[in-house]
Amino acid sequence: MADPMRIRANVVGDSTEVKVLMNHEMETGQRKDAQGNAIPAWFIQNVTATYNGKTVLAAEWGPAVAKNPFLSFKFKGGAKGDKVQITWTDNRGDKRTDEAVIA
Repeated sequence: MADPMRIRANVVGDSTEVKVLMNHEMETGQRKDAQGNAIPAWFIQNVTATYNGKTVLAAEWGPAVAKNPFLSFKFKGGAKGDKVQITWTDNRGDKRTDEAVIA
Protein backbone atom coordinates (compact mmCIF):
# COMPACT_ATOMS: atom_id res chain seq x y z
CA MET A 1 0.00 0.00 0.00
CA ALA A 2 1.14 3.53 -0.75
CA ASP A 3 2.42 5.98 1.82
CA PRO A 4 -0.14 8.28 3.48
CA MET A 5 -1.26 11.38 1.62
CA ARG A 6 -0.30 14.78 2.98
CA ILE A 7 -3.51 16.75 3.33
CA ARG A 8 -4.00 20.33 4.50
CA ALA A 9 -7.43 21.90 4.79
CA ASN A 10 -8.01 25.49 5.87
CA VAL A 11 -11.03 27.76 6.07
CA VAL A 12 -10.55 30.76 3.78
CA GLY A 13 -13.48 33.19 3.97
CA ASP A 14 -16.68 31.25 3.31
CA SER A 15 -14.94 28.28 1.67
CA THR A 16 -12.46 25.55 2.55
CA GLU A 17 -9.20 25.20 0.64
CA VAL A 18 -7.77 21.67 0.45
CA LYS A 19 -4.26 20.75 -0.71
CA VAL A 20 -3.27 17.11 -1.19
CA LEU A 21 0.07 15.48 -2.03
CA MET A 22 -0.43 11.85 -3.06
CA ASN A 23 2.36 9.26 -3.13
CA HIS A 24 2.08 7.14 -6.27
CA GLU A 25 4.50 6.08 -9.03
CA MET A 26 2.05 6.92 -11.87
CA GLU A 27 3.59 4.82 -14.69
CA THR A 28 2.24 5.55 -18.19
CA GLY A 29 2.96 2.11 -19.66
CA GLN A 30 5.20 3.65 -22.32
CA ARG A 31 8.58 3.54 -20.56
CA LYS A 32 10.95 0.58 -20.86
CA ASP A 33 13.17 -1.01 -18.22
CA ALA A 34 16.92 -1.73 -18.62
CA GLN A 35 16.17 -4.95 -20.54
CA GLY A 36 13.89 -3.15 -23.02
CA ASN A 37 10.64 -4.54 -21.61
CA ALA A 38 7.67 -2.20 -21.28
CA ILE A 39 6.90 -1.14 -17.71
CA PRO A 40 3.17 -1.81 -17.19
CA ALA A 41 0.82 1.14 -16.74
CA TRP A 42 0.05 1.93 -13.09
CA PHE A 43 -1.80 5.14 -12.33
CA ILE A 44 -4.53 6.66 -10.19
CA GLN A 45 -7.88 6.44 -11.99
CA ASN A 46 -10.37 7.94 -9.54
CA VAL A 47 -10.07 10.56 -6.82
CA THR A 48 -12.93 11.45 -4.47
CA ALA A 49 -13.09 14.06 -1.72
CA THR A 50 -15.87 14.05 0.85
CA TYR A 51 -16.89 16.43 3.61
CA ASN A 52 -19.50 15.34 6.17
CA GLY A 53 -20.30 12.31 3.99
CA LYS A 54 -21.04 14.52 0.97
CA THR A 55 -18.89 14.32 -2.17
CA VAL A 56 -17.30 17.71 -2.90
CA LEU A 57 -14.89 16.50 -5.63
CA ALA A 58 -14.90 13.55 -8.02
CA ALA A 59 -12.16 13.22 -10.64
CA GLU A 60 -11.10 10.65 -13.23
CA TRP A 61 -7.40 10.65 -14.06
CA GLY A 62 -5.31 8.89 -16.68
CA PRO A 63 -1.66 7.98 -17.23
CA ALA A 64 -0.65 11.56 -18.15
CA VAL A 65 -0.69 12.74 -14.50
CA ALA A 66 2.76 13.21 -12.95
CA LYS A 67 4.37 11.01 -10.30
CA ASN A 68 3.32 11.93 -6.73
CA PRO A 69 0.48 14.18 -7.92
CA PHE A 70 -0.52 17.39 -6.14
CA LEU A 71 -4.20 18.37 -6.02
CA SER A 72 -5.65 21.66 -4.80
CA PHE A 73 -9.34 22.60 -4.70
CA LYS A 74 -11.90 24.69 -2.81
CA PHE A 75 -15.47 24.01 -1.75
CA LYS A 76 -18.14 26.13 -0.09
CA GLY A 77 -18.65 25.53 3.61
CA GLY A 78 -16.49 23.71 6.08
CA ALA A 79 -15.74 24.64 9.65
CA LYS A 80 -12.67 24.34 11.83
CA GLY A 81 -12.50 20.90 13.41
CA ASP A 82 -14.52 19.15 10.67
CA LYS A 83 -12.91 16.38 8.61
CA VAL A 84 -12.20 16.11 4.89
CA GLN A 85 -11.61 12.63 3.47
CA ILE A 86 -9.68 11.90 0.26
CA THR A 87 -9.80 8.52 -1.50
CA TRP A 88 -8.00 7.36 -4.64
CA THR A 89 -8.20 4.10 -6.59
CA ASP A 90 -5.63 3.04 -9.19
CA ASN A 91 -5.88 0.83 -12.28
CA ARG A 92 -4.57 -2.20 -10.32
CA GLY A 93 -7.40 -1.93 -7.80
CA ASP A 94 -5.23 -0.50 -5.00
CA LYS A 95 -7.07 2.03 -2.86
CA ARG A 96 -5.97 4.62 -0.31
CA THR A 97 -8.10 6.78 1.99
CA ASP A 98 -6.81 9.48 4.32
CA GLU A 99 -8.45 12.34 6.17
CA ALA A 100 -7.51 15.69 7.63
CA VAL A 101 -9.08 18.05 10.13
CA ILE A 102 -9.93 21.51 8.81
CA ALA A 103 -7.78 24.19 10.47
